[in-house]
Amino acid sequence: MTKRILMYLALAVAVLTGCKGKDKEKILPTISGKAGEVAVVCSKVEWESEPGSTIRALLAAEVPYLPQVEPMYDLFNVPQQAFNKVFQVHRNIIIINTDKKIEKPRFSTWTDVWASPQLVIQIDAPDGLRAAEVVAKQGNKILALLERTERNRIISNINSFENAELRKPVNDMFGGSPCFPKGFTIKKTADNFMWISYEPAYTIQGILIWKYPYTGEADFTDEALAAKRNEITKEQIPCTTEGSYMILNPDIFPGYRTLDYKGRSIAELRGLWEAYNDFMGGPFISHSFLTPDNQYVITLDGFVYAPRYDKRNYLRQVEAVLYSFDWNNIPEEEIN
Repeated sequence: MTKRILMYLALAVAVLTGCKGKDKEKILPTISGKAGEVAVVCSKVEWESEPGSTIRALLAAEVPYLPQVEPMYDLFNVPQQAFNKVFQVHRNIIIINTDKKIEKPRFSTWTDVWASPQLVIQIDAPDGLRAAEVVAKQGNKILALLERTERNRIISNINSFENAELRKPVNDMFGGSPCFPKGFTIKKTADNFMWISYEPAYTIQGILIWKYPYTGEADFTDEALAAKRNEITKEQIPCTTEGSYMILNPDIFPGYRTLDYKGRSIAELRGLWEAYNDFMGGPFISHSFLTPDNQYVITLDGFVYAPRYDKRNYLRQVEAVLYSFDWNNIPEEEIN
């Protein structure tokens, strides 16, 4: 059965290699499956032993900084003999291929093999134990691939259904703008501050944007960014009861990392917010970076309030909005 999967995969890759541009897009169906879902193709024995347990430890680990336990990804096992056309069009596929004839373990990735936009990861190894070792060794790469692929899908959808009316006022105030999906509206504006929100029944996905003069590298420490967020949200984000406002959860300090994206050096905070003197809370993520002239710090902050629902996918959606930010009318060569 494993040979049949390899035959399907080799044929699909060969066909796509011969297709270019729009012809490639025409022959591929749209992906299936829910956001954050991964199909793991392997035998039941492998799923219940080292390869499966290693994949679950990596991909089903708890998402940090959520108010309740949620896995990073929802996994399900597809035995090789069941890997038919229904599952071949799934959005994220990991194939475990074990064969004693394989002398050297391999880690391979493809995009848009059976559907689009699809991610396929394959681990080839002589046995399950060696396959598990490959998964462990390539763990960070697997997580990064899935994170980027899921995010790019959301950004693509946002671009297709943009509320273009929001771009101009955000550009005018900050010199650049994220891409906002339809349904988002401006909730509040103030000096160097804007609150844009999507608020259907029982949920809120908010994007806060603010800027302030840059004074030095100390502005980008986790303590400085957290203090600035509390300062801004206390002033600008009232909650439902009188005297209440948004603050950082005082018991859980946000996680912090730096990254480079689209020529911007970004300081990221990820954590939990709550309402002072009120019963509200949820996760947030923020990106802070310098304006091209190095005169101001701009912060994009996405938060979620969804007391009736899981938060993981809502947070990934607002995170994708942050990543969609582009400067207005600045040549690409000047920001890279």
